[in-house]
Amino acid sequence: MTLSKIEPVSVRTPQRVAEISWFDDIIGGDTEYLGVLDNSRRSSFEHCKDIALEAEKLGFSSILFPTAYTVGQDPLTFAAGIATLTQKINLLVAIRTGEFHPPMLARALASLDHMLGGRLILNIINSDLPGFREEPGLRYERCIETIEILKQAWTQDRINYKGKYYQVNLPTDPVKPYQQNGGPLLYFGGTSSGSRDVCAQYCDVFLNWPESEESMYETLKDMSARAASYGRKIDFGLRIHVIVRETEAEARAYAKRLMSKFDDQRGLEIRARGEDSRSLGVLRQDQLRETGDEDGYVEDILWTHIGKVFSGCGGGLVGSADQVVAKLNRYMDMGFRSFVFSGFPLIEEANYFAKLVLPRLPNVSMPRLQGRIPAEEPVTPLTTAVLV
Repeated sequence: MTLSKIEPVSVRTPQRVAEISWFDDIIGGDTEYLGVLDNSRRSSFEHCKDIALEAEKLGFSSILFPTAYTVGQDPLTFAAGIATLTQKINLLVAIRTGEFHPPMLARALASLDHMLGGRLILNIINSDLPGFREEPGLRYERCIETIEILKQAWTQDRINYKGKYYQVNLPTDPVKPYQQNGGPLLYFGGTSSGSRDVCAQYCDVFLNWPESEESMYETLKDMSARAASYGRKIDFGLRIHVIVRETEAEARAYAKRLMSKFDDQRGLEIRARGEDSRSLGVLRQDQLRETGDEDGYVEDILWTHIGKVFSGCGGGLVGSADQVVAKLNRYMDMGFRSFVFSGFPLIEEANYFAKLVLPRLPNVSMPRLQGRIPAEEPVTPLTTAVLV
């Protein structure tokens, strides 16, 4: 359902701007036809490197490297591999907090941040330890402890932490990031109340998956209120697919082409690969798809058939450039300040978006806007030599 009246929620960034990011499918799935494995576009260093460099050339502010233990490449390793090949684009790297010892994670992230000259953003994911199905409460507590240790590592002379899961007392010289006014920005997504509280208390941007305007607006109001209860303000982001063409008819025709080789059984197999296939967020994406018409459309240009293949983000905008820009303006009116787009195939659709939509948006680099990348200020070296 679309909103009849939009009053923007309280956000961290009051300027009406948008960080426009693209998606790099290092966990696999880039294809010409949904539900069909495309051997020419499988997750490899070369192909995913090409996606990142193309996104930078086209003018996207950031690019997201997702993560899933069961498939694809490791995002930290991949990001380090292309860090020095990029010049301007921010790397939005997904981190599953259940997979790392926090001090070692702090050192790895600091190393990467120095390679990038401050162009690092983190997508914090509250996760299980691979191979285990853990209770949500445990995951939330461990995620909080990890974030608190990272923040100590980035802002204090020592990590001095006594928690339920981690007890750490270490110097922070080896783990100081390039961004020494708070460290990298933290993006976080999650539908459950526990996940929302983690973001409201500790993170900078709450990432949503596409839903109806009414539903997303309620989420923004809830998250804004939760952040306020901690004396904070946060920004809002949207992870969403997109098909944009000169006309709506062309866009819808391409959406049908994408699904023309889809097989229900194969779609279920692909969806089941994701460790998040049973999360509350995924269930809400399934519920959204049930409200669509026979072609999968909800509201005006929100298309949901893509969720038949992917267990995570299951919706996309399908329409003319004017329609997509108008929808994004409505989202910005609601309070969204960051967008992570993708399309199939990724390089081809990035070019359509960059040509038809990107020049019409107030595209910014969020780390630079927030002052995380200093203009001409000296930076403390990553490591400090100690003479014994």
